[in-house]
Amino acid sequence: MDIPLFTEAGVDYLFRWGHFLAGITWIGLLYYFNFVQTEYFKEAEAEHRSGAIQKLVPRALWWFRWGAAFTFLTGLYLLYTRHGALTYDIAVGATLGTLMAINVWFIIWPNQQILIASATQVAGGGEALAEAAAAAPKAALASRSNTLFSIPMLFFMGSSAHMPTSMLMDGMSTTTLSLVAVFLVILALEVNAIRGQVGPMASVKGVIHCGLLLTAVLYGLMVAL
Repeated sequence: MDIPLFTEAGVDYLFRWGHFLAGITWIGLLYYFNFVQTEYFKEAEAEHRSGAIQKLVPRALWWFRWGAAFTFLTGLYLLYTRHGALTYDIAVGATLGTLMAINVWFIIWPNQQILIASATQVAGGGEALAEAAAAAPKAALASRSNTLFSIPMLFFMGSSAHMPTSMLMDGMSTTTLSLVAVFLVILALEVNAIRGQVGPMASVKGVIHCGLLLTAVLYGLMVAL
């Protein structure tokens, strides 16, 4: 008896399922960090904040960074197997997701390691690490930027399969200008995530509003140009 799960279509579905599981873990923790933990740290007493940084944050970051890694890897497999059906929406969503994964592993995680080490050293009676003062805003900016990116990323990932405006990349010369414009906006925001300022994304309400606005801008460029 043939088992559908062990067919080519079944394997494809397993990767899609894994992509969903890892993505939910990753984005769920991203929202936890930005909407819950960051706001708690603003109000918590120093000793409680220090304890959380030493014991809670490393555990959450483990699931966070590996969730990002497996989301990216399963997404890469799905892009490879479905490249012939690559849509405009998936191209935009995958670009945002890739930048988010890069931010996790090369900005957020390295700087959080410094903050954890500094908090541990202070708790042991030592001095805070000198580089911790610069590490905190770098990690915060990249995390806020990932939250910003996540809102249009999820919109475009969903719209690829469930919106009639989704367009195949093949023969899309009439939308090349809009794709370039969309990528330039995303690139500018990624540069800001690395070297810029948090600006209106400093608050929870601000980053949500900015994410919704970015979604509207990117979709507007897609359909208008």
